[in-house]
Amino acid sequence: MLQQILHDLYIDPELLAELSDVQKHILFYKMREEQLRRWRDREAREALVQADSLRPLKVKRASNRHIQWLLGADGEVWVWVMGEGPGDKPYEEISEELIAKRARLQAQREAEELWRQKEAEITKKFRDALANEKARILAEKWKVEMEDRKAAKILEERIHEEFKRKEEEERKRGEEQIRLQEEQRAKELYWSLKQAQLHSQSSEREEREWEEQLRRIKAADEERSLRAQHARDEYLRHSLCAIQKGTVAGLSSMFQELGQNNEQEARLYHHLPGPGPPLPRAVPIGTWERPLRPVSREVIVRWFKEEQLPRRAGFERNTKSIAPWFHGIISRENAENLLENMTEGAFLVRVSEKIWGYTLSYRLQKGFKHFLVDASGDFYSFLGVDPNRHATLTDLIDFHKEEIITVSGGELLQEPCGQRDSPPDYHVLFE
Repeated sequence: MLQQILHDLYIDPELLAELSDVQKHILFYKMREEQLRRWRDREAREALVQADSLRPLKVKRASNRHIQWLLGADGEVWVWVMGEGPGDKPYEEISEELIAKRARLQAQREAEELWRQKEAEITKKFRDALANEKARILAEKWKVEMEDRKAAKILEERIHEEFKRKEEEERKRGEEQIRLQEEQRAKELYWSLKQAQLHSQSSEREEREWEEQLRRIKAADEERSLRAQHARDEYLRHSLCAIQKGTVAGLSSMFQELGQNNEQEARLYHHLPGPGPPLPRAVPIGTWERPLRPVSREVIVRWFKEEQLPRRAGFERNTKSIAPWFHGIISRENAENLLENMTEGAFLVRVSEKIWGYTLSYRLQKGFKHFLVDASGDFYSFLGVDPNRHATLTDLIDFHKEEIITVSGGELLQEPCGQRDSPPDYHVLFE
C-alpha cells in the first residue's frame, strides 16, 4: 500500500482520515523524500545531457580514406581561428562562460549534498524528540495507571476483608439462631406429639384442632424463617453501605437489636409456646402510666420528661447540647413559617400532638412535607414510610442525612432549622 502511494504520490481522503497524526507526519515525510529523489534524478539526467553536448567530438583514426581540405577563395586551405571570425565571441568570454557553468554545477552538487545532510539531521532530531516525548507520556501514563490500580486493589481488598468478616459473624449468628430454633422446635413437636399420644382417643373435633395447631405452628415457623431471611438480607445491604461510609459498628448493633425485636414480636403475635414461662414485658419504673394517645400539652410534657429525657431525645450525640434541629410543641403552621425562607433540604423535628412521638417537617423546592416519627416503643422509626428502627432520635436524623427517606421523593436531610425566638420553644420540656 505504501509503495503504491509513493508511486502515485496520492492517498485517498477516507484512508487519510483513518490515520493518526504521527502516521500522517511519517507518510508526508516519505512522499516528500520521493519528490526530492525524483527531482534529483531529473536534474542529474539533464546535467549528463548538457555535459555530453559540450564534450568535443572524437577524432576518428586514420583510415584508407583520403581527406579533402576546404579551399578558400584564394585557392588555399580555408582556416578559421575561434574568436576572430565575424560574429564570434572572444575566446576569453567563452572560457569564462565554461568556467562559470562548471563552477555552478559543482556548487549545485555540493549544495544538494549539504541539504541531504541537513535534512537527515533535521529528520533525526525531530524523530528522536517525538520518540522521547511519546516515551515520556507513556511512562507517566503507566505510572499513574499503576498507582491507581494499586490504590484500587488495596481498597478493594480492605472492603472485601471487612465484608467477609461481617459475613462470617452474621453466618455464626444465623447458625446459632437456627440451632436455638431447632431446639425450640424439637420441644414444641415433642409436646405436640405427647399431647397427641395422650389424646389419641379424643373426638374428631379435637383431632381437627390438633391438625390446625400443627398447621399454625408450621406457618409460624415459615414466617419466622422468612423474617430471619429478610433481616439477614437487610443486614447485608446495610453492612455494605456502612462499610463504604465507615459506620459498620453502629449498624451492626442496630440490626442485631432489630433481629431480636422481630423475633420477640413474632413470638408474642403468634402466641408460640416457649421452653419456659413467658418473660414479663418491661414497664417504666415509677407511677407514670401513659394514656393511649396524647390528650393535652401537660400530658405530652410529662411524657417527654418521664420517657424521652432518659433516652436523650433532642440532644446531640455524646454531648449535653440540644440539637439545632430540635423544637418543642409547635404547630404545623409555625413549623412551615420557620422553614419558609430556607432552601430545599432544610428540616426540623417537633414534638407531635397526635401520637407519642415527633413530626419531622421538611422543606421542598415548592412546599413542605411532614413525617410522623413513632417513639411509643423502645425505638424510633417513621410511620408508614421507612421500616428501619433506630435506637435514638439522633441516630434516625443522622441516618437520613446520608440515606433518602422515600424513593419517590428522594428527601435528604441537609440543613437544620434552628430557633428564632427567645426563650426557645422547647424550654417547657427541659424545666
